[in-house]
Amino acid sequence: MQWTDDGLILGVRRHGETSVVLELFTRAHGRHLGLVRGGRSREQRPTLQPGNTVRATWRARLEDNLGALVVEPLSARAGRLMERADALHGVGHLGGLLRLIPERDPHEALYEAAEVVADHLDDPTSAPALLVRLELAVLSELGFGLDLSCCAATGGVEDLIYVSPKSGRAVGREAGAPYAEKLFALPPFLVAGGANVHTVWWTGAMLPVMVEG
Repeated sequence: MQWTDDGLILGVRRHGETSVVLELFTRAHGRHLGLVRGGRSREQRPTLQPGNTVRATWRARLEDNLGALVVEPLSARAGRLMERADALHGVGHLGGLLRLIPERDPHEALYEAAEVVADHLDDPTSAPALLVRLELAVLSELGFGLDLSCCAATGGVEDLIYVSPKSGRAVGREAGAPYAEKLFALPPFLVAGGANVHTVWWTGAMLPVMVEG
């Protein structure tokens, strides 16, 4: 068995004296583990850092084996992410979200979204909103998606300020007023048309990300 794919590094753990087990979230093969021989060497350590993107070739006798990985760097962003404490926390949170996806279950659109988030983790104006949107994307991939496009009661798209915990849908101010104590607040940056728009590239479309400030 063999494949080659691009992958975002989620984690690394030691294996034996010189090797590591690398955890990747790949474009076409989902979250995948593999043994990198010599992964603790001075030459490989800078590449094998969470937050980097690599081109990985995986080989194994059988499909369900751990397998061996050979990697080469594509985007070495970990160095600049290490310069900010909030970016490092973001790398950990990104990995935690993607570990909710079953191992070896491909989610190409989610991979593209994760790459966008990783590229912006050191940007405090857009990283928080992007991480929240990634949380929503993960929920959707797991079958628990929210519908924030219009009011669940009226179908309107204006003045959406609540989320119904029962339906997982947005609710407008007027329709939700009698039930406000039972509803969750809908953050303004998740509502299209808000102020302070930062536009980024996400899964083939321009995605507006609203942030405070």
